[in-house]
Amino acid sequence: MDIIEVRPGLRMLRFPVGAAYLWRDGSELTLVDTGTADRAAEIEAVLDGALRRIVLTHWHEDHTGSAAELAERHGAEVVAHALEAPVIRGRAAGAPPVLEEFEVAIRAALPPLPAAPPCRVDREVRDGDVVEFGGGAEVLAVPGHTDGSIALHLPGPRLLFTGDAVANVGRTMLGVFNTDRARAVASLHRLAELDVDTAVFGHGEPVAGSASAALREAAGALREAAHAADAAVRRETARSTDSKGFNGRRR
Repeated sequence: MDIIEVRPGLRMLRFPVGAAYLWRDGSELTLVDTGTADRAAEIEAVLDGALRRIVLTHWHEDHTGSAAELAERHGAEVVAHALEAPVIRGRAAGAPPVLEEFEVAIRAALPPLPAAPPCRVDREVRDGDVVEFGGGAEVLAVPGHTDGSIALHLPGPRLLFTGDAVANVGRTMLGVFNTDRARAVASLHRLAELDVDTAVFGHGEPVAGSASAALREAAGALREAAHAADAAVRRETARSTDSKGFNGRRR
């Protein structure tokens, strides 16, 4: 595990797959996501305060894997979206992703991950709720990666935890392995409207400084790709019509 000081009060815990984040308020700590099921001991080694709460951005095993162990040992409150809670508790199955063509090879190259043990959820949140850390962290529903994915916006420090709604691997971009791409795109556009200086991601390097610009650039790239795809469909439709001898007129 690598430890990165993103900004005062915020550390990134980077794992071979994914990341978790520790936020400090005085002597209290908030952990956002927990890595896979084999990371609890590493996380505990860097706890230099009372682990007050664990916030889970979504149910995937690389985010919730060590939550049960850490919550039990430290008595931490576990917070997750109401739609994710049944999956995190082990009472329902999460929907699998609908892979884009380019994602198939990426998914195949990933190592198998240990299953996440069921974990209690003490507080179920929804869009607009506030979690009491960092001066008040607003819960933003960002469905598409999973139905109940959340981001956390801290207006005071101008900080955004995106979960897997956005990634920053080489560039800021839409996260991969989504259950509903259209909703995921809409969620990224929503995050791009925020005024944030720092953004941290479930996968990829933090953006510390001008994070809003990076998010807007990612949203703009999606718009351009959508326009290009629409134009390609129109051209193909026109060619198909011409090849049948219509060309927009009766013959």
